[in-house]
Amino acid sequence: MTAPRRVVIVAFPGIQPLDVIGPAEVFRTAGTLVPGTYTVEVAAAARGPLPSTSVGLVADQSFRSCRGAIDTLIVAGGPGSRDVARDHATVRWVREAATRSRRVCSVCTGAFVLAKAGLLDGHRATTHWASCDRLAERYADVTVERDPIFVRDGNVYTSAGVTAGMDLALALVEEDLGRKTALEVARWLVLFVKRPGGQSQFSSQLAAQTAAREPLRDLQEWIAGNLDADLSVPALAARAHMSERNFARAFRRELGLTPAAYVEVARVEAARIALESTGTPVDAVALQAGFGTVETMRRAFHRRLGVGPGEYRARFQSSQAA
Repeated sequence: MTAPRRVVIVAFPGIQPLDVIGPAEVFRTAGTLVPGTYTVEVAAAARGPLPSTSVGLVADQSFRSCRGAIDTLIVAGGPGSRDVARDHATVRWVREAATRSRRVCSVCTGAFVLAKAGLLDGHRATTHWASCDRLAERYADVTVERDPIFVRDGNVYTSAGVTAGMDLALALVEEDLGRKTALEVARWLVLFVKRPGGQSQFSSQLAAQTAAREPLRDLQEWIAGNLDADLSVPALAARAHMSERNFARAFRRELGLTPAAYVEVARVEAARIALESTGTPVDAVALQAGFGTVETMRRAFHRRLGVGPGEYRARFQSSQAA
């Protein structure tokens, strides 16, 4: 019989509990459905209670006692990751543990610990959307991808914030045990859909909360309700009563996206919801979301989600049927 895959989750004071509990539950459930496939341990600088952003957690073992081969090493995130990334002993242990791990992962701001350990050098990576700029500024050797909910580059995996850690864990289960088992895990955990890694962590609703200037906030609300209108830069600038050049600069500065990218994301978001929740034909969804043609929508879906609209709907329906 094959030995269980050993999953070690690195935790610390100031941890985000769901960054630990979410992936742990995914692997535990997979191990219940397919007995003997996974063991899960939580390791920290010292064994015992760990303060967190909400409920307390308990580390199963200390770094010193966590020896031997590891299948999957996961560094969780949370506000405490700032201090941990400056703790030489923890960073050194993570770097050493990675040498005896088949794959190395992070959830949310755990990416900063991997980056500090040099494990993201030369790799593509992501983290929580609010921390992507900081990661890119601090670690020039890391190619930060701000959009995906998780990124795989070789044997290094990084995910966006909080619940994205469960999406990453489900992808790892699918990699190990197959799609059918991963979908069954998602069903048992009552996860609405097993999202592909390329799916955007950005949402138009989230962006609408970040605009500081009133004309841009109003424009964002208008865009969401008029996706089939002319949303070119000249048309949007005129509606905001700004010059095209000033509008484009202000929009990018406040929202972190060009107007064209923002419009595309908003349209993909509307189309995604329609594909998930209705039986509307794909060509009609393309028109309603403002893409005009199915081919235009297909290209946008591949850019933003990593899959086409037909495959996206099929994945969603497969998840519901599992």
